[in-house]
Amino acid sequence: MTVRRTLLSTVLAVLAVASTACGGKSREKALGAAEPALAPSGGPAAAGTVRLVGAEAEGIVYDPRTKLVAVAVRKPTRLLLLDPTTLAIRRTVPLPGTVRHLQLARLGGPVLVPCESADSLVEVSLPGGATRTTKVGRSPHDAGAAADRIVVGDELGSTLTIVRNGVVERIARDVKQPGGVVGTGSRVAVVDVGAFTVSSYDVTTGTRTSVAPAGAGPTHGVLTRDDRIAVTDTRGNALLLFGLDPLKQVTRFALPGAPYGIAADEASNVVWVTLTGRNEVVGLDLSGPAPREIARYPTVGQPDTVAVAPGGRTLWITGTRAGEVQRITR
Repeated sequence: MTVRRTLLSTVLAVLAVASTACGGKSREKALGAAEPALAPSGGPAAAGTVRLVGAEAEGIVYDPRTKLVAVAVRKPTRLLLLDPTTLAIRRTVPLPGTVRHLQLARLGGPVLVPCESADSLVEVSLPGGATRTTKVGRSPHDAGAAADRIVVGDELGSTLTIVRNGVVERIARDVKQPGGVVGTGSRVAVVDVGAFTVSSYDVTTGTRTSVAPAGAGPTHGVLTRDDRIAVTDTRGNALLLFGLDPLKQVTRFALPGAPYGIAADEASNVVWVTLTGRNEVVGLDLSGPAPREIARYPTVGQPDTVAVAPGGRTLWITGTRAGEVQRITR
């Protein structure tokens, strides 16, 4: 009996650890933060062109003003600034910790780089690569800009850290496990991956103004052209659309394959979603009353993040498994 209890305790401890990180690679079947699926091996060749860039490439964003693609890699941890056409490395920026997601504060930069293992937000200027580092909460997973502030979702700290000009202005403590952060005007929408909700916060006061349920396992979101929030329900295999005034779900679109990475193109009103369980990326037109699939491409292995150019003619996808970046021209 003692041996069985010890074994059971060990198994439960391992499962608890496995369920904590939003960006982990195992299939999470128990309730808790949803995970990107462990992508299958083999399958069709990736569309477009592919370049090896560095170990565990994850987190990617394109800046049309400086015409640079930023991607985070590991071993060692650094941010790479790539030529958007050739994928050649133009500049390397050392980072203090591991990264999973990137955003732009605005066109022209800086790139917002939440370093999970260093509990830090690094702002990287474009095109030069100068950095400013701010200590934030535990395990910052994503960061978004709103007004003149940056809101950092401290996933394992159960906090939102609001940063202004490189200084922590205030901390919100009414979140369980913040994942994706989406800035719009003077507020942010925060995907709480532990509570399965989306919440709206006023960044000037740090107060939560509304909250709505968000499926079976939401992870990340983007702002669409019509001022809605598109959220990947990774465990629920769906894309969810939320109106902001008031905050509520208005549409659910079934999307099998563990949707996880997401990027929005305001010019075409299309969102691009990676299906980590299928090694695919899907384009969904949001201009009609319901999302409409317009394109689907095979990707590199473990396509955890995606970026898109204005007009939606070029996509960049990270292949986390092999440390690759894929470029697709439509």
